[in-house]
Amino acid sequence: MPLYLHRIAENYQLGIWKIEETETELLNLLPEKAYYQKEILKFKTPHRIIEWLSVRALLFKIQGKHHPVLYHESGRPYLEDDNLSISISHTKGYVAVIVSDKTDVGIDIEHYAQRIHKVASKFMRADEPVDEYRGDTTWKLLLHWSAKETMFKSIDDEGIDFREHLHIMPFKTEEEGMFESREYKTSKQRIFKIHYLLNSDFVLTWQAE
Repeated sequence: MPLYLHRIAENYQLGIWKIEETETELLNLLPEKAYYQKEILKFKTPHRIIEWLSVRALLFKIQGKHHPVLYHESGRPYLEDDNLSISISHTKGYVAVIVSDKTDVGIDIEHYAQRIHKVASKFMRADEPVDEYRGDTTWKLLLHWSAKETMFKSIDDEGIDFREHLHIMPFKTEEEGMFESREYKTSKQRIFKIHYLLNSDFVLTWQAE
């Protein structure tokens, strides 16, 4: 069973699922099987079905109960019983989920890829320095992009420009750590503590403040 990571903190739980199962295997991991069999009829591709089921299998694994996931018009997920804050992300071969009954949460997972360099000018600010991690600047760029995705999900507001409205404070890249960021889109101008983890396959960022 590919529960890649399960982390329990004081105010949140998060998990990463490494996608290896077939559709049938994932369905067999879930309760209320008929519910999920009906829901996956909405999707046209096997890849999307596997991804969707993997998120539900992960949520069931870390929560231990059946939680139908619904979506606001903005696309932000919420649980049917609505007593938990939830954020979901997926990338090549993995899905990630974070939940909390105490605070707002956001999470993002990004597959390692060099193509991030081609779009860096669209989300990187001049006051966001890029250092190397193990001789490679790709990790820092991915961390900035992922962190801004996490912030975007947490703010849940329209018209957010990643370069203009979201600022990552300078930090030294390590295998795991935390850095601060700030948003300039809302009147609150919230400061976020972004936690992160680097893996050979992906970058993971999350916040639960």
